[in-house]
Amino acid sequence: MSFLQDKIFKLKGKVQHYAWGGFSYIPSWLGEENKDNKPYAEYWMGAHPSAPSEIQTPNGTLSLDVLIKDYPEEFIGEKVQKQFGELPYLFKILDVHEMLSIQVHPTKEEAEKGFAAEETVGVPLNAPNRNYKDKNHKPEVMVALSEFWLLHGFKPKDELMITLKTIAEFAELEELFLEKSYKGLYQHVMELPQDKVDEILRPLVEKELKRKASGDLSKDEPGWWVCKLFDGKEDSISSIDRGVFSIYFFNIVKAEQGEAVFQGAGIPHAYLEGQNVELMANSDNVLRGGLTPKHVDVPELLKHTTFQGIDPHLMKGKDTNGEKVYNCPVPDFGISKIELSGDQTYSGKASSLEIIVVIDGELTVAGANSVEAKKGEALAILQGESYTISTGSRVLAYKAFVP
Repeated sequence: MSFLQDKIFKLKGKVQHYAWGGFSYIPSWLGEENKDNKPYAEYWMGAHPSAPSEIQTPNGTLSLDVLIKDYPEEFIGEKVQKQFGELPYLFKILDVHEMLSIQVHPTKEEAEKGFAAEETVGVPLNAPNRNYKDKNHKPEVMVALSEFWLLHGFKPKDELMITLKTIAEFAELEELFLEKSYKGLYQHVMELPQDKVDEILRPLVEKELKRKASGDLSKDEPGWWVCKLFDGKEDSISSIDRGVFSIYFFNIVKAEQGEAVFQGAGIPHAYLEGQNVELMANSDNVLRGGLTPKHVDVPELLKHTTFQGIDPHLMKGKDTNGEKVYNCPVPDFGISKIELSGDQTYSGKASSLEIIVVIDGELTVAGANSVEAKKGEALAILQGESYTISTGSRVLAYKAFVP
């Protein structure tokens, strides 16, 4: 195909209007008006079959997933095609306005088993009670574009003990935790009958709402997020989502702009608020445990959760040849930050298909051909292409690649 003499292309992603998204960050970044006041939650860049990106070529606009199927060697390269059979990552921009569900992602082996089991019993792929949409694992990394808040893993043992000791409503849980550790504690609260959940949590929610009203809460406290959950619903505190327990049991993490958090299989987590760049394996497998109207499968969640306390690790990125690389312990993807000003340049060679998204400023990528991109735009660089990035003024961009 004649257009393949070019190796660098503009890439147009797809917006996902999930209910938890914000209304201004992504439209403003894309330079669009949000006339209908829709939530703009995610902007997807990749070849996921449910929302593939489009590549702008001299032959017109073509779908990235089709191009990879038709020209795997040219687009992703022989090695990646052999190992993964597809572009193994999905790149996103997120604007988290409302809290996301408590979730865990399975390992690759468990995803393959779960997918096969649901196929065998004939659960339709688009059924709301389907857990496994594909056979892949879904490790993910996020880099904060603003101050970003999330829940990430269980608190270390001594911190969780303090939580259970100091919150009167959790008094009966302290002994259970000492006797049966993380799994016993979490399984207990996740399997409680709803009336018992309400009995424990209602007085606690009411107490937190009073603290918020008198200005006694800050974002590093569980009560802040509990109040956010009940914002505008203060008069109907019933059928309380058992995900509230997780807000107290998990680490509350604040990532500053440019800091990253990696979430491997089994680590329970939930995004709370802010904007980020997210990169994940090309999968849609999510096991949910609350804070959501979507399907929650407690037994499946418990089966795949890592029950241990962790100290969250915030990655600052490692300076390597003019980019900051955030090292992730998976073969599916890598992510780096490219920040240039004035006459600075960056040179690279695409090990597989690379996607570069411009967060702010503008850049020119020059190789076999030359393409300019500004804030809100993205570029795809084909496997094997050597290229140089320059800017007329300044640029902040993130690059997704296969290590």
